[in-house]
Amino acid sequence: MKSLKKKIAAAVYKGITSIAPDPGVTEEEIISYLAYPPDGGMGDIALPCFRFAKTLKAPPPVIASKLAADFSCEGIASAEATGGYLNLRIDRSVFAKKITDEIVSGDKVYGSSDIGGGKTVVLDYSSPNVAKPFHIGHLGTTVIGHSLKKMHEFAGYKCIGVNHLGDWGTQFGKLTVAYRKWGSRQAVEEKGIDELVALYVRFHEEADKDPALNDEARAAFTALEHGDPEITELWRWFIEISIKEYKKTYKQLDIEFDYYTGESFYTDKMPAVVQELKDKQLLTIDDGASIVDLEKYGMPPCLILKRDGSTLYPTRDIAAAIYRKETFDFEKCIYVTSAGQSLHFAQWFKVLELMGRDWYNRLVHVPYGTVSLNGEKLATRTGNVVLLKDLFAEAIEKAAAIMAEKNPELAGREDVAESVGIGAVVFYYLSANRMRDINFVLEDALNFDGNTGPYAQYTYARTCQILNRAGDFKADAFDLNDDEFALCKTLSLFPETFDQALAEYEPSIITRYVLDLCAAFNRFYHNCPVLTAGTESLKAQRLALTAATNKVLAAALELICVRHPEKI
Repeated sequence: MKSLKKKIAAAVYKGITSIAPDPGVTEEEIISYLAYPPDGGMGDIALPCFRFAKTLKAPPPVIASKLAADFSCEGIASAEATGGYLNLRIDRSVFAKKITDEIVSGDKVYGSSDIGGGKTVVLDYSSPNVAKPFHIGHLGTTVIGHSLKKMHEFAGYKCIGVNHLGDWGTQFGKLTVAYRKWGSRQAVEEKGIDELVALYVRFHEEADKDPALNDEARAAFTALEHGDPEITELWRWFIEISIKEYKKTYKQLDIEFDYYTGESFYTDKMPAVVQELKDKQLLTIDDGASIVDLEKYGMPPCLILKRDGSTLYPTRDIAAAIYRKETFDFEKCIYVTSAGQSLHFAQWFKVLELMGRDWYNRLVHVPYGTVSLNGEKLATRTGNVVLLKDLFAEAIEKAAAIMAEKNPELAGREDVAESVGIGAVVFYYLSANRMRDINFVLEDALNFDGNTGPYAQYTYARTCQILNRAGDFKADAFDLNDDEFALCKTLSLFPETFDQALAEYEPSIITRYVLDLCAAFNRFYHNCPVLTAGTESLKAQRLALTAATNKVLAAALELICVRHPEKI
């Protein structure tokens, strides 16, 4: 549809310039004006002519009539004026041949592009706090971030995935104190991160009764900052245990990171940042702390150093951004975190601007809404979490039970159950706009009926089944009915849908498209016999539409991190 819109815009521009030599509009602007009428009786593509009335000094109905009278565009069967609209009808046979050939036999994956060719994007996502559980609160940054990575790769960018682990801070002082008081090496080696979490939770329970424990924790972290060998060894052990556990979940999600460089990686790079801020007279002292005053920019001060001289999150993030720019020379550096951190990012982005880093506007914060569990806020310290590994296990178990009932002879059923179960959870999360707060209800997430991940996967598997049974075919001519044409139009929308999702950093746009495509295909499938079509020509036509659906569904599901098994 994108290429057809360009042709239409060129034809419209030619018509407008015949009315007025200087129309005050470009072909690109005309493309943005083109719309899809909600009622097929109004045509396939419509152009509202109200926008041209002032410049052309004519009423919209007159403009529409003049454009329709001499309209000529390859791929358009007819043009008519209705009120102030130019309504266009697509030449179905030409359109279907072009779209199916481009999808099935094209040189590149349909919808992909090379706009990112030669450019690098760094994506900072997932980034759990070490020694804490990987729970559903981490699902957003993980799957949104990985989807954005896939989307940028689809657009031709070289992508570098960074897991900016929370591996520094007072939490390690707390964990060190808890381990020394109540833990044992044997228990941690046996239970792994679950034991570390239990110790962390117990620390907070005990600290509520004995606040002096918090002082011990701060002292322990200070010792870590100064390189205490015993605490450093414990810290490294805690990180090793955590990453080993996290990688199990990442494997289930088919995620690999290029770098696990947490906050501690930038410890030796922060003094240079502080010195530069001093040299450029950006630092001021406020109640003993070192800050960058951002009042004139409508923001609270950005804290750089605590009273005791230790660094904070902004210091580390600034150092990390400078390191990444110098190392990777990125076109964009994308940070996927909760919306609650929006001010934090706005502050240190502004500090980088004040430091004279002219690439500060290449830093992109992609926020997302909060996640609650059955209406209650998640909190590691109280134990109110659902671990992703437990959620995935439950989803896989449910998928396996359904498949055992419906398709007991399915080969590789365990792998398929994992694909379907995890796909259900990921699809559920990415169905909503990323800024929407989500109340995670397990029953809804694991519902396999309706507009869900399993429904999309079943649709894809259905296309595979049809194509496997069909054998070779070649569609030379098309004569589409309404259901076939509706499917063809939906297929044609994938490239511009992808462009919108990429521009808005919004995976849910792809997810909603997947549901639209599944609905269009299933209407086509139920109303238009494929393998038993009346003629060989009709059969080939419908197989071409099925093959195109198969290709586009596979690409779209990949972009939202959902596997697509060929049999379910």
